Amino acid sequence: MAGDTFRTTIDESVLIADSLDRPYPGLVVMFSGGRPRCVPIRLDEGPIVLGRYPGEGIVVVDDDRVSRRHTKIMLRGDGVRVTDLESRNGTFVDGLRVQDETYATLPRVLRVGQSLLLFVAEIRPFINGAAVEVSHDEVIGPTLRRARQAVVRAAEGGDSLLLTGPSGSGKELAARAFHTASGAKGPFVAVNCATIAAGLAERLLFGARKGTYSGATADSEGYVQAADGGTLFLDEVAELDVSVQPKLLRVLELHEVVSLGASHPRKIDVRICAATLRDLRAEVTAGRFREDLYYRIGRPEVSLPSLLERMEDLPWLAVRELERVDPKLSAHPLLLEVCALRAWPGNVRELLGEIRRAGREALADGRTSVKDRDLAESAGREMTESRRPASASSPGTGGGTGTSPGTTELPREAIEAALRREQGNVTRAARALGLHRNQLRRWIARHSVDPKAFGAGAADDETNVDGDRPSIEPADDEPRST
Repeated sequence: MAGDTFRTTIDESVLIADSLDRPYPGLVVMFSGGRPRCVPIRLDEGPIVLGRYPGEGIVVVDDDRVSRRHTKIMLRGDGVRVTDLESRNGTFVDGLRVQDETYATLPRVLRVGQSLLLFVAEIRPFINGAAVEVSHDEVIGPTLRRARQAVVRAAEGGDSLLLTGPSGSGKELAARAFHTASGAKGPFVAVNCATIAAGLAERLLFGARKGTYSGATADSEGYVQAADGGTLFLDEVAELDVSVQPKLLRVLELHEVVSLGASHPRKIDVRICAATLRDLRAEVTAGRFREDLYYRIGRPEVSLPSLLERMEDLPWLAVRELERVDPKLSAHPLLLEVCALRAWPGNVRELLGEIRRAGREALADGRTSVKDRDLAESAGREMTESRRPASASSPGTGGGTGTSPGTTELPREAIEAALRREQGNVTRAARALGLHRNQLRRWIARHSVDPKAFGAGAADDETNVDGDRPSIEPADDEPRST
């Protein structure tokens, strides 16, 4: 793919030989030529120039909206300097047009022409395994692949696994991968422990003998017996009633189960994959989860990345979902740019639902190109942002210089959540919240919040020029200054 559209100067043998202690920042081409990509570009070897034609130090972008020499990019400490080389269609960083800007920390997204590039602090995983696997069920890029490899190792080395990570990050898909990698011949049985009433937990999990309770006219098997020879997936395991936890431990330790009302155990061969949003160690301390069960199912633990941590997958997820709505639908670069700049607290689950709605909105309007305006104003935002009126500017649109006079001030928790997500960077936090940075600064001062407490990205001096979105025109062929 890289040789097809992009020319880079990455020497993989040198990269592997270099010290593994320091990170290698870079860019990943995530969308170009009207389709998703995953092409790594290393930045730590000196300045690069993005342009349409080859030359020394130039990364070629096959995009007729890109000028001959479009943008110069070079590292500056932990951040980066981005210089527009008098391009016809401009250079955009995190949705705002720039001329020559230096960022204290890496921004998120660069747009040149109709191509989107993602800034990453560590480029090596993309160089050593840049391919993105796309199937009907899921999209697996380099970041998620590392988590999946840990899942496979757990399946090959034991009979239990604990999955953690935010809601909507694909725990059941990971559990199915654990089941497949184990080579089990039996079924995969998924159970949401949060839906099991305390009084029914033992019967539903371990089954019951005939006559054990009123209405028990025959023996019934539980979820554990149903998963014999396969995998039992216990989602939201922290919600499991404490009274049945000893019996679950017995299943893991002795490979046997005793049904409700039975006098003898039954041998069972079952793998258990558990998942939780909670900190199980804290649950143990609080007395809501048994310590001995935690030590049996709490290791190995694999944490699944949030959508923000695997942003390279976003275009693939969006394009695949639009094709499901209607094969004629296509994603406009500005739609994907806006998506990449939002928080997505509901992760992949939320993204897919909002993309479906955006696709239907475009179809209802008689269009097949799904644009940023088709995305709901609330899509991808923190729940507390619902207080903000729809008239406030959307991150990435660059259309406003401040919030509406009627904007309700966000609570301290929402402000801190945005700063934490953006590592203390006020400008990026403001964009994620759909606010002007000066408005957010006033609220920060009012709440006595210290952005520096949330990470190294606390600089907020990204004074980019106007964020207008001109119509993207074919670039001329005149040489550009460097």
